[in-house]
Amino acid sequence: MSRIEKTPTIMIVDDTPAILDLLDQTLRAQGYRALAFPRGRLALEAAAETPPDLILLDTTMPQMNGFEICRRLKSSPRLAEIPVLFMGSADAGDEKARAFAAGGVDFVTKPLQEEELLVKIRTFLRMMEMQCELRKRERAAKTPRDEESSP
Repeated sequence: MSRIEKTPTIMIVDDTPAILDLLDQTLRAQGYRALAFPRGRLALEAAAETPPDLILLDTTMPQMNGFEICRRLKSSPRLAEIPVLFMGSADAGDEKARAFAAGGVDFVTKPLQEEELLVKIRTFLRMMEMQCELRKRERAAKTPRDEESSP
């Protein structure tokens, strides 16, 4: 799992065009590859095809809400490890608890604070990078050493 070695891809899923545009521009200005989706089904199909490194997910959308999208992502072994940062209303009391219960790693409130969001994105991408490095080291430690295999 060495996806983070390339330019990180961040998927944005929100039914509000203005938020999609704002986040797309913000992320691209920071050097990320941004993929914006107005509907959950489209995002799920795209993630299954090419998994992103991180997902920004709105809690309330028509047809399929963010909690259901996250549950579906987490039920797929290929997509389960992708960090999901939920975006939702500050005054919706149970949204945070529902976001974490669905498998989200964090929650940011709307209106979004750009610097807070970027710090959280960098943090979770770095955590994923460190997990990948740890897995590589664990695999390397399990392989037989050259001197052990020689007579």
